[in-house]
Amino acid sequence: MAVALIQEFRIQDGDKSTTNYDAISERLNARGDWPDGAIIHTAGFDDDAGVFRIFEVWESRAQCERFLEERVMPLVQELTAGQWPPPDRQEIYDLHDYVTR
Repeated sequence: MAVALIQEFRIQDGDKSTTNYDAISERLNARGDWPDGAIIHTAGFDDDAGVFRIFEVWESRAQCERFLEERVMPLVQELTAGQWPPPDRQEIYDLHDYVTR
């Protein structure tokens, strides 16, 4: 069953830098090495909510969790030496439906 992943990071003191996100994204190279089971990845600021939000859709929860554990978290630890705070919100939930073009 397809799942959605939401991660939100609060904007701190008006700082809308994407330095950490960009460094991790570059090293992940998802465009060149698309993760197994990933359907879509989006990232951007929601100024009304005061967050930087990552929203993804995956073919399964297991594929999503594997990607986070095996590819994302090792890079977060390496590039930020544990100094990048975890998301203020992270949820994975089952999707009833999704439509792609």
